[in-house]
Amino acid sequence: MLILFNKPYGVICQFSPHEKHETLKDYIAVPGVYAAGRLDTDSEGLLILTDDGRLQHRISHPKHKEFKTYWVQVEGDPSDEALEPLRHGVDLGDFITQPARVRRIAEPANLWSRNPPIRERKAIPTTWLEVIISEGKNRQVRRMTAKVGFPTLRLIRYAVGQHVLDGIAPGEWKRI
Repeated sequence: MLILFNKPYGVICQFSPHEKHETLKDYIAVPGVYAAGRLDTDSEGLLILTDDGRLQHRISHPKHKEFKTYWVQVEGDPSDEALEPLRHGVDLGDFITQPARVRRIAEPANLWSRNPPIRERKAIPTTWLEVIISEGKNRQVRRMTAKVGFPTLRLIRYAVGQHVLDGIAPGEWKRI
C-alpha cells in the first residue's frame, strides 16, 4: 500500500502524540503505515507512507537516487549565476551536497496559503525556485539556499520520483 499525503506546515512526521504539534496520526487513520522519508515541521508537501518495508527503504535511502522536487520561496532575487553553486554541490560544513537541478519558476499555480504566512519585507523581494535533489539530509535545501545567500522562506516538496502532489489538498491523502 502506498499513501500520498500533503503534509501541512507545523505537522510532525511521526504517529506518536506530541505536546505542541499535530502529527500524522491526526490526519491518517490507517494502521501499519510508516513514512518513507521525512519533512521538517516547517516544511510542507508530499510525504509518502507505506506498509512495505522494502519500498520504504528504496524511497528514502539516498543510494537509490529517488529524485525529490521542491518548490522553494527564497528571500531575494537570485540571478542564474548566483544559483550556479547549487548546481555543482555546496559545502555545508558537515558534507558537500550532490549537484542539484535548480531553476527559477513562477509562483506555483493553485498554491494554498500557509498558516502562519511567511515573513515578508517590503524592501526585499521573494523568488520561487524549483530544486531537484537525490539526497535529502536534514534541512538540506534550506541550508543550501542559505549558504548561497538566499534564505528559504517557504519549502514545499512537490514530487518524490514519479509521485506528485497534484490534486491533494493540504491535510488530505490518497491511496495509490
